Amino acid sequence: MSEIHALDLIEVSRRLRKRELSAVEVTRAMLARVEALDPELHAFAEFLPEAALEAAERAEREYERGEIRGPLHGVPIAVKDLCAMKGVRTAAGTKVMRDRVPDHTATLVERLQAAGAVILGKLQLTEGAYGWHHPEIQLPVNPWSAEHWTGVSSSGSGVATAAGLCFGSLGSDTGGSIRFPSACCGLVGIKPTYGRVSRDGVFPLAHSLDHIGPMTRSVADAAAMLGVIAGYDPRDPTSLRADVPDYVAELEGDLRGVRIGVDRSYVCDRVDPLSSGAALAALDRFRELGAEVREVELPALEALIAGWAITTSVEVAMAHAETFPSRAEDYGPQLRQLLELGQTVSGADYARVEVERASFKGRLEGLWERVDLLIAPAMPMPPPTVPDSTAGVDDPNLAPLLIFTAPFDYSGSPTISLPGGFSEAGLPLGFQLIGPHLSEALLCRAGHAYQQVTDWHRRRPPGF
Repeated sequence: MSEIHALDLIEVSRRLRKRELSAVEVTRAMLARVEALDPELHAFAEFLPEAALEAAERAEREYERGEIRGPLHGVPIAVKDLCAMKGVRTAAGTKVMRDRVPDHTATLVERLQAAGAVILGKLQLTEGAYGWHHPEIQLPVNPWSAEHWTGVSSSGSGVATAAGLCFGSLGSDTGGSIRFPSACCGLVGIKPTYGRVSRDGVFPLAHSLDHIGPMTRSVADAAAMLGVIAGYDPRDPTSLRADVPDYVAELEGDLRGVRIGVDRSYVCDRVDPLSSGAALAALDRFRELGAEVREVELPALEALIAGWAITTSVEVAMAHAETFPSRAEDYGPQLRQLLELGQTVSGADYARVEVERASFKGRLEGLWERVDLLIAPAMPMPPPTVPDSTAGVDDPNLAPLLIFTAPFDYSGSPTISLPGGFSEAGLPLGFQLIGPHLSEALLCRAGHAYQQVTDWHRRRPPGF
């Protein structure tokens, strides 16, 4: 039998149901793996072995009684340390909230617990889910290469999932923070439709842009997690009142008749050929799977990308009003710079970006009349080396990095990031599919079909 940590979430679930594995056995194996490897990888912000074992023992008793809650029952996962857990420190990657212990649990974590998932702990992230880690935090290490970027802000989620420290994790995406670490760590990441997953109990970076979703090693695993956390939540007034499909049940089926749009100038211009090549090679596979490829032209998005810092700075200043500027000295330089910007942005500047958002969303809606999905790289380059920690909101490299991600946070469109190859240096390459609102089932079906004819998602970091 394969080592437990190397199994997909869905396979672990199957073996638990068939009683080939026990929840306690699986959990003990994963806890031992975290204890052995995380001192090197720094993926976990809070490790919860006792609570995890209690959850595993409870799951095991339920299995013995024939009570099976679903595909996550007894499966060890981990959550990004933005998500509140009652009685567990939730620092959101910051120093200023280092001692914050919530008195409630985020809705999506409650849903994971209700589904019987075993939560191993809380995963590290950049400060406040912005682009850089606090200087006093040890950076999570990319298991593919310690010298290369993990992607942010869901850095710990990417590292833990890729290294087999958990079978799936939660990430958040405001400008690309599910898609960047998924691409850099060779993972599947779903950024759901805005409001598809409740943000109750999730500390915000920017309220109007934040999305929460799963990060896993296969599409089927991501579909299983999404099916648990999605759905309307009265505690989050922005959550959508829409039924949740059985995403796993809808994975099967061919792609005949599915129209995939490609804007070749968007995919290729000012983009590293490795990144554009991965997306275009995937497009060929989708065509072979029966999809119809259509040439399209995306709406103008440069103004949105340029305005991302404006939107984010204003909304992050609102989120940190209790501690900034009163505790400015406890912030790292990059998040502090963003907060300072947010206090100076004029209402007219913020409104101007909102007008651009409305225009982009409207034009994108028109595009869905011609195609069902869009394809694009997840990043404009392969994983770079670890960025200079002194860069800030005026970093000239920031806007080009956001070109494939931030526009679809503004539109609230669902996306799925998929492994699509490797560079000559052995680093993962990723691409993404984008769909209209509430098209997660189709995105998963397309991604799953792609993974039936490729093995990029089966590759593991050497030594892990």
